Amino acid sequence: METKKVAIIGSNRIPFARMNTGYTDKGNQDLLLSALDGLINRYNLKGKLLGEVAGGATIKHISESNLIRETVMNTTLDPATPGCDLQQACDTGIEAAVYIANKIALGQIESGIACGVEAMSNIPFESSPRLRKALLKANKEKSAFGKLKQLLSPKLKDWMPIPYKGQEPKTGLVMGGHTEITAKYYQISREDQDELAFKSHQNMAKAYDEGFFNDMITPAFGVDKDNNLRRDTSLEKLASLKPAFDKQNGTLTAGNSTPFTDGASAVLLASEEWAKANNLPILAYITFSEIAGIEYVENKQNLLLAPVFATERMLKKAGMSLEDFDYYEIHEAFAAQVLATLKIWENDDLAKKFGLEKALGKIDRNKLNIKGGSLAVAHPFAATGGRIIGTLAKLLNEKGSGKGFISICAARGQGVTMILEK
Repeated sequence: METKKVAIIGSNRIPFARMNTGYTDKGNQDLLLSALDGLINRYNLKGKLLGEVAGGATIKHISESNLIRETVMNTTLDPATPGCDLQQACDTGIEAAVYIANKIALGQIESGIACGVEAMSNIPFESSPRLRKALLKANKEKSAFGKLKQLLSPKLKDWMPIPYKGQEPKTGLVMGGHTEITAKYYQISREDQDELAFKSHQNMAKAYDEGFFNDMITPAFGVDKDNNLRRDTSLEKLASLKPAFDKQNGTLTAGNSTPFTDGASAVLLASEEWAKANNLPILAYITFSEIAGIEYVENKQNLLLAPVFATERMLKKAGMSLEDFDYYEIHEAFAAQVLATLKIWENDDLAKKFGLEKALGKIDRNKLNIKGGSLAVAHPFAATGGRIIGTLAKLLNEKGSGKGFISICAARGQGVTMILEK
């Protein structure tokens, strides 16, 4: 069966904002609707019936079980456009693109939107098991006295909400705790981490000054720029920050780690025929993608290193080497995770410990995250994939030709890689 080429028409996102800043009272649907509306307006999609919209949020309220479809119905797209919720932690946005791209390639749909959103400022709290049972029993009681009796049964401490901690259930460690182990195990220095973070902010500030993001970002709720960007940061300022996870011997800080973030992004994908029929541009094509998992319970240092495997498999299928790309977009969850990944790709002994035949190669750092990465723009979990695809597609379109590489790590020891070509 012959497959169709999958074109990236364009993207849109709202500015990313650190938790409890610009979008404090906004939920997932509010943020996602803003990103989708911006995309619809930019590409004249009002009234269009698309094949499908797919995406999701890593953390949702119980009322958001059909988040994507509900949000689509609030846009100006044809209301018959289907919506599908996906969730794969930080890989959600890019996996949504793979989902839509595969349907286009197989001829099942001609167009679709991949999206992701995270409203960390409005995440739900958990309740204690004792309180939950009391509330359920109270709901079944017919008399006011019976309801009151059930409501008085939990202890005072049971009424306290349980906040989101972001821990890995099988290890009890937060992602930063795992990455501290990564930094120590792979001997990633504090200085190298801070230097990567500094470069990320520098690159993003320059991109803003050049107007690179002007046609990629829709202001929302009074926020018109990514507010994690630190134009005035320096290596000296980064070096002065205290460790955030291992207070005594740690190297991860608030400066070389991403904060909890609110934001949303969307990418318009289509067949070449649909793009031409609707007089829309083609920025680049999605040609290859791979997903991998990794064991991280026994090997706690490897939580965010699944892209090592995904990259090796993808390059073999594509018949390419790691040095064959014009641009590299590697998600900067933490500077240490990026540097550990690069070190494994570059080192024969480390690569072989991962079961690879040999090192994959050394990339040109001047081609890495040249418009800034997650350390500067920040990281609304499910929205990061769309941001990265949109950035890389525009870079390739401006160049007029070439190949781009994407790598995104995620919680639960997973990772996705992708190749874009022009």
